[in-house]
Amino acid sequence: MARGNQRDQARERRQKEDAKKKKPTTLSAGGLQAKKEHDAEKMREKQRLAAERQAAGAPTKK
Repeated sequence: MARGNQRDQARERRQKEDAKKKKPTTLSAGGLQAKKEHDAEKMREKQRLAAERQAAGAPTKK
């Protein structure tokens, strides 16, 4: 029956670790929206650069 005890202890330890990982975000609603907009702008810039490289005939990264 020692094996069952190990499983219980491992389950409890994993639950504690998961609880630490699931912390709520510290950003406010406005801050979260600003972060989303910033990330979207970075992606648009990245896509624009990739399109320019492709139009110039440069090989794309894989």
